[in-house]
Amino acid sequence: MNKNHYCVIMAGGVGSRFWPFSRESRPKQFLDILNTGQTLLQQTFNRFARIIPTENILVVTNAQYELLVKEQLPQLLPENLLLEPFRRNTAPCIAYALSKISLQNPSASMVVAPSDHRIVDEDAFLSIAQEILEATTKINGLFTVGIRPSRPETGYGYIQIDTEKNHKREDIKAFLEANPNLKKVKTFTEKPDYEMAKVFVESGEFFWNSGLFFWSVESISEAFQKYLPDIFTLFEEGKTILNTPQEPNFINEIYPRCKNISIDYGIMEMADNVFVRCGDFGWSDLGTWGSIFEHLQKDENGNHLSHPKILAYNASHNIIRSEPNKCVVVEGLDDYIVVDTNNVLLICSLKNEQMIRQYVNDVKLNFGEDYI
Repeated sequence: MNKNHYCVIMAGGVGSRFWPFSRESRPKQFLDILNTGQTLLQQTFNRFARIIPTENILVVTNAQYELLVKEQLPQLLPENLLLEPFRRNTAPCIAYALSKISLQNPSASMVVAPSDHRIVDEDAFLSIAQEILEATTKINGLFTVGIRPSRPETGYGYIQIDTEKNHKREDIKAFLEANPNLKKVKTFTEKPDYEMAKVFVESGEFFWNSGLFFWSVESISEAFQKYLPDIFTLFEEGKTILNTPQEPNFINEIYPRCKNISIDYGIMEMADNVFVRCGDFGWSDLGTWGSIFEHLQKDENGNHLSHPKILAYNASHNIIRSEPNKCVVVEGLDDYIVVDTNNVLLICSLKNEQMIRQYVNDVKLNFGEDYI
């Protein structure tokens, strides 16, 4: 394995769209949501450990999940668990990890990955990941992965590739000629409506944005200095404090001063040196109940039943989950989410699952934190 390769796993989300199965005290990344025997976080860590030294894998999460990470990843080095006092989106999270890695290895290249993705063909994915990590050493660039779209999906962002052959910059032109699998990024587009998504898919120029990022320490540091200098300066000023007992106090002090912004908005959509490697390896962003439905085991009527004590009559295409010791009988439902936990029962049409976040807010407002 290449000792200059690092991985940063972002594991601080609350997973509210999977409520009530995913709760604030134990979000979806800490759950075996696909019934594989491993949580999503464990799957992600083990996937990257195949190509990246374990000592070079960092996990960034909210401080309240410290014990969960330690419990699920006992092989993670203590100094590689980065705890955020509260959520400030992905740019500060990545700046924190960048500062730690740059102190240890200024020549490093790194992949930044969410902790909640499903990847079916791991061999194909890891081959692409290694290809991009090598590419980060050949040009001052920021890299991402584009997924060939199989449908007009409105829940994903899109990346448009630049089909122009005659790039003005000779270094980019030479780099692309030497690396034909990589394309220059022309535009990023946030989640479109259905008609626009159809246009994107039919054009052949647009790919789903996977949210996976690759870059060298040098390239992303330069990008932070150019596009998010306030965040970069905050962490740069504390480099003598990182990796000392004073690190937690320093992070608690500067995080309120960090801009709440994603790396997509803050850097990737602004930069002119962004490249994409397009692929198809069975990727899914497990962001919603609907997005995991195709991956779950189903009965002859297309129902996913989480355990044998669930009976479904005159019902089809439902997700039905409950505590394993509870008998559940469902009749007459089609295309529904039914999730029964110890203190919450959700019954929601699959087509309206985007409302779950609103339900969570309303429950919190009306009944308090115990149900969230």
